[in-house]
Amino acid sequence: MTFKILYRKVSHLWSYPGLFLVPNGTALHSSISSSFSNETPGRLYDATVDGKSTTTEYNGKQKQKFNDPARDISIQVLEKFSLVTKFARETTSQLFRESHHDSSNSYERKHWANSGSINMASIEPTIKQKVPDENSTTLDSMQVDKLSLVWGKPRQSPLNYVEWATFLDSEGRVKDSEALRKRIFYGGVENNLRKEVWRILLGYHAYDSTYAEREYLASVKKSEYEVIKSQWQSISPAQAKRFTKFRERRGLIEKDVVRTDRSFTYYDGDDNQNVTLLHDILLTYSFYNFDLGYCQGMSDLLSPILFVMEDESEAFWSFVALMERLGPNFNRDQNGMHSQLFALSKLVELLDSPLHNYLKQADCLNYFFCFRWILIQFKREFEYEQVMYLWEVFWTHYLSEHFHLYVCVAILKRYSKKIIGEQMDFDTLLKFINELSGHIDLDGIIRDAEALCVCAGENGEACIPPGTPPSLPIEAESMYLPQDDDL
Repeated sequence: MTFKILYRKVSHLWSYPGLFLVPNGTALHSSISSSFSNETPGRLYDATVDGKSTTTEYNGKQKQKFNDPARDISIQVLEKFSLVTKFARETTSQLFRESHHDSSNSYERKHWANSGSINMASIEPTIKQKVPDENSTTLDSMQVDKLSLVWGKPRQSPLNYVEWATFLDSEGRVKDSEALRKRIFYGGVENNLRKEVWRILLGYHAYDSTYAEREYLASVKKSEYEVIKSQWQSISPAQAKRFTKFRERRGLIEKDVVRTDRSFTYYDGDDNQNVTLLHDILLTYSFYNFDLGYCQGMSDLLSPILFVMEDESEAFWSFVALMERLGPNFNRDQNGMHSQLFALSKLVELLDSPLHNYLKQADCLNYFFCFRWILIQFKREFEYEQVMYLWEVFWTHYLSEHFHLYVCVAILKRYSKKIIGEQMDFDTLLKFINELSGHIDLDGIIRDAEALCVCAGENGEACIPPGTPPSLPIEAESMYLPQDDDL
């Protein structure tokens, strides 16, 4: 079994010439402790600047060393491969440099056992090859640790109408959804085509739906939206006085929409009707999904969708489809965010062990400095057009449903030496991460993340617990847990 897995892993990496990492050293394994604020999810990424948080621990057990019974035969096999390729020769000398460790919990133990317990950290020190990053932008005061990674496939031009038509049959069905998702993953979509494509990527329309079916659904959903919207529109002032939850949520929405993307032309100026639409859609959603309601950050997710759809009902239902996957990010128990931050910590341990070791030493293994990235999907880190492009890449789920976590790893890995070299503590690291906004080379990071994702392979998947957003919840009815004060 171990032989087959080693053969498959090496063959896969050998056939993909853009994935080999520079040595990162040896990972230390320990229990992970993390601190999380008790505030509502939408306020967490703002409140952490003051360093105020309470502590929760990821309970893990110290990992014990063990010997792999297939070690000798595996090395012999890899030595055979060395006659074919330089990569295999170098991998042979590094692949079993250390004994492997048990995983930190029962979930990981199961998956490591099934995958032959191959630790990607042992594959990492292979070929010391660097490619100049010609497109990378750097901060004036920062020495960027360029990712020592051979990039994979280059980015392509956006999908246009002419090419889009080739993916559809005569009735409008997508003929090959995987090919379409791959194409969008590598190039995005032209802005004038986004309205049609986004509704399919988000799941509002099915890939196999026809033109007629999509038109009919839009008509039905428009009527349904008006019914839901009328529920809050019909509340009288006297009723509102006795409806505390409604008043609270309406107040939060009113405060947030007037400061959401106001520098962007579509939402700027006084008495902007698009800001009013943003308000109405969010308040209607709080009635559509009353258990979840409204949390700060949702307006950031809706804003680009409304800009693209330019229609209230279409924007609402597209937002609903997105929240089916990202809604757990805003649960009061923070379970969705906990699971993603935990998965991120394991991916960094897998793909950049020196950084993981330093963050462990600095007591930063909660990865809370990445909270804003994950909560609103890098909305504050890039220009508006870039955000829409990045979201399209995420929504394809082409390489992974959790590609956003590999983007996090890619950014951290690029600045790893600076973080370690300057011995950043949590507050300094949080400030540094926030100041990266607007200074990240998006195409370069996507390509780095792609390479890391493919390189991690099954071991990367094993780091991510089932049901971690944006995966659809294992049980749909448990997506939004009742809040204590709603009972």
